[in-house]
Amino acid sequence: MHGRPPITRRVNRTPVNPWPWSLNFGYNQAEIIEGASRQLVCAGQTSVDAEGNPQHAGDMRGQMMLSLDNLEAVLSAAGMGLANVTRLTIYSTDVDESLQNFDVLGSRFGPINAAPSMTLVGVTRLAIPPLMFEIEATAAA
Repeated sequence: MHGRPPITRRVNRTPVNPWPWSLNFGYNQAEIIEGASRQLVCAGQTSVDAEGNPQHAGDMRGQMMLSLDNLEAVLSAAGMGLANVTRLTIYSTDVDESLQNFDVLGSRFGPINAAPSMTLVGVTRLAIPPLMFEIEATAAA
């Protein structure tokens, strides 16, 4: 990871779940965020190396893991971490395969008790072939 270490100050997050079904998938329907003084809006992070070269062609799980690594690097450079993420938008060329590997997200967000609101969108392709998975985030500190 590059940049400053994550800020330890946490914002107050109140889950809003009129229906509990989304909790089985690891996300809240919404969250009330209070006490934030900074907001970070991240571009979509994908499975690319430091030079922007696509990695893990044909390997959804590998792409998801590297996309999350890259997201963590961006957050860290802003003095934040995954615990600061308040919203995720995920784009996938294969929603079923993404869902089969969603434990990758759970392994990162679960241990820090984070369940940001999220949307998973199926797309026909991403900007750079052979990418299959892209994750955008909004974070607050």
